[in-house]
Amino acid sequence: MYSSSSSPDKDENDLKVSESTYKLPIIDLKSFKSGEDREKVAKEINDACKRHGFFYIAGHGIEEELIDRLDSVSRQFFALDEQEKLKIRMELGGSAWRGYFPLGGELTSNRPDWKEGLYFGTELQDTHPLVVSKTPVHGRNLFPDESMVPTMSQIVLEYIEKVTQLGHVVMEAIALSLGVPSDYFYSLYTQDPLILFRIFNYRSQVIPDGMDVRWGVGEHTDYGLLTILYQDDIGGLQVKVGGEGWIKAPPIKNTFVCNIGDMLDRMTGGLYKSTPHRVALNTSGRHRLSFPLFFDPNFFTQVQPIDGISIGQDDSHQRWDKSNVHEFQGTYGDYLINKVSQVFPQLKQNINNTQQQRSE
Repeated sequence: MYSSSSSPDKDENDLKVSESTYKLPIIDLKSFKSGEDREKVAKEINDACKRHGFFYIAGHGIEEELIDRLDSVSRQFFALDEQEKLKIRMELGGSAWRGYFPLGGELTSNRPDWKEGLYFGTELQDTHPLVVSKTPVHGRNLFPDESMVPTMSQIVLEYIEKVTQLGHVVMEAIALSLGVPSDYFYSLYTQDPLILFRIFNYRSQVIPDGMDVRWGVGEHTDYGLLTILYQDDIGGLQVKVGGEGWIKAPPIKNTFVCNIGDMLDRMTGGLYKSTPHRVALNTSGRHRLSFPLFFDPNFFTQVQPIDGISIGQDDSHQRWDKSNVHEFQGTYGDYLINKVSQVFPQLKQNINNTQQQRSE
C-alpha cells in the first residue's frame, strides 16, 4: 500500500501486539448478492465500519483458481534476477505510476519498507484521452516479457476486472449501511473509479546493517474509499483498534480483508473512520505475498460529506499523520498525489516535469 507512517518516536511503543481473542468480523456476501438479505449484511457492515473500519468478506465469488494463478505468476516474477525485474522499473512508467520497485524502494516517513512490489492500474491505451492529456496515475501497465513470466498480463488484468466488480458490490452494501440509495457511490464517485492494484513481496531475510527498517509497511491509513486485500497464508497484517491497541488480522482461507479509507471517513463525517494498520517484518523463512486493490473515487471528483451528515470534527491530533481529512479542498486526485508524493518523491517530480512540458 502507499503509505506514510506515524512519528518514529512512537515505534518502540508500538512493538507489542495484543494476543487477545478480539476478532475482526467475517461478513458473507452471498445473501446480499442474491438479494435475499441485503439489510442484514448492510447492518453487519455498519457495525464493522463504526467499530474498527476493517472486516473480512466471504461469499465474494472470486474463483480460487484465479487467485492461485496470480500467486504463481507473482512468485515467478519475484524469483527473477534483479536486472530482469528492473526492465519494468517504475521510472519507465512516468506519471502513470506503474511498474516495479525494488526492496526498500518505497518509503514510510523517510524509512524504507521491507518489501518489493509491482504497481498496476486500469489498463489504458496510449490513445486514451486521459493518457494523451498526461493525467497522473493513468496509462498502460508495465508487464514482464512473456518469455520470462508467461500469461502474467492476462491474469493481472482479469483479476483487476473481477475484484473491481466486487468493489462495486461492497460499496452498494456500504451505501445501504449508511441509509442512502444503493447506487449512491456509483452515481457520484465510482461509475469510473480510480483502480490501483499492487502485488507486494515481503522477503524473509536478514536486513543489511545500516538500513533503518522497522516494518514490512509502517503505520498508515489508506487514502480512498475501499481496499480489498488478499493475503497468502503467512500473515503479518496488524490493525490498530481503539481500546485494544494493535491486533493481528491473520489470513482466513477464501476471504478478502476490506478496510475503509480517508475519503469514506470524510464522506461520513468520521462516523466510519479510516483505521491505521501496518505489516510486521516477515520472519517466516518464506516470501510473503499480498494483493491489495484500491477501489477509489474518480480522479477528478470533489469528495464531499453525504447530505445530512455534518462535517467531521478536527481529529488530526488523534491521527497517525496529524492531518484533517475533513478540511481538505480539491479533487481526489489532488489528495492522492499529495499523499503519494511523500512515499515516491520521484512521482511528484515526474508530474511537475510533465506539467512544465505541457506549458512550454
